[in-house]
Amino acid sequence: MAISVDTVYKTVLLILNKEQRGYMTPDEFNKIGSQVQREIFEAYFEDLNQQVRVPQTDMDYADRVAITDEKIAEFKTTGNATHTANGIFTLPTDLYRLGVTHYSPTNLDTVEIQRVSRGDFYNLNKSPLTKPSTSFPIYLYEDNKLLVYPTSISGKVSVDYLKKPDDVTWAYQIDANTQAFVFAGTNTGAGVFPPTGAVDFQLHNSERTEVILKILLYQGIVIRDPSIIQVAAQKVQQEEVNEKS
Repeated sequence: MAISVDTVYKTVLLILNKEQRGYMTPDEFNKIGSQVQREIFEAYFEDLNQQVRVPQTDMDYADRVAITDEKIAEFKTTGNATHTANGIFTLPTDLYRLGVTHYSPTNLDTVEIQRVSRGDFYNLNKSPLTKPSTSFPIYLYEDNKLLVYPTSISGKVSVDYLKKPDDVTWAYQIDANTQAFVFAGTNTGAGVFPPTGAVDFQLHNSERTEVILKILLYQGIVIRDPSIIQVAAQKVQQEEVNEKS
């Protein structure tokens, strides 16, 4: 349920032009938009920690823990860990936070690999009763790699994880007659920047208002307009208060 990068950019331009506050280039928008998306994404985890500490309503669509988890769900995925050396697996490049790790010795059997600390690993290996096996494997998560034990496991390891948000991109072409920027969508080819085409905001659609307000806030800083900064900051603050109070 992505947020259209084209809709957000045109809305921001409309507000800036209506208030005669200047212009925002596609390059500025892409950089600021990507920063705003990362900020909103990273705030989800603190929001979730705060919400689990307070009583929640059992009414549909009003449970704030469930609502926050639904926003995080946009980034939940599963991928394969790649075996590179004895017991060592590399993780997907877009990993942000690691979840459950699995081992599938057969197509019909899946075993969860338990995460342990370095100290626990040494203690578990001291006793034949607790020593890791293919039925009860363990792993260390260090240096963005998995160290899986027993080392006889050399494949079919997968991970549930949260992926990083992609940088947003308002891709454009330049109109030959007017020299204006024209949205290029997901097209590729000569004259399109960047070549990969447009990339929408990956945030939940309910975040569209906050995305626009935060972009306006940053743009006010770029063009040194205190009135934009003040109004946008007040609205962002009010949005956050409404969500948490």
